[in-house]
Amino acid sequence: MREAEARFKEKFPGVEVFEHNERRLYLRIPREQVTEAVKFLHKECGMRLSICTGIDTREGFEVLYHFSEDKTGTIYTLKVLAPKDDPSIESQATWFPACDWIEREMHEMLGIDFPGHPNLVQLLTSDTDWEKDRYPLRRDYERRAEKHEE
Repeated sequence: MREAEARFKEKFPGVEVFEHNERRLYLRIPREQVTEAVKFLHKECGMRLSICTGIDTREGFEVLYHFSEDKTGTIYTLKVLAPKDDPSIESQATWFPACDWIEREMHEMLGIDFPGHPNLVQLLTSDTDWEKDRYPLRRDYERRAEKHEE
């Protein structure tokens, strides 16, 4: 077992770990632990945040925080799920500026709310003619778009 993986499992005993290959690990955590887990990988394990991604899955909205352990070339991905009826995950941008724009993008494209974000305003779509409840990367986008045309 990798050192950082062992430390993470010790700190977060209920974590689900999936090893995609020897240099790619997925760590599923409850959304209530996202800040603690992100800080742990970045500050205590010295990992670099590569990017965050958001996905609309059948189970809910999944936010993935991809961290690189540069000395080993291993990518650790935190997977956090927010239910469709409460698409909300605590913002990391308040203490981690690298999350600022990507949280804004996920909010705008998927409708995920990031409570605590210092400036959750539109980044990619027009703020004058884009309807606020339309999220182009959602699975139901086409149905919602048809509804708006009526």
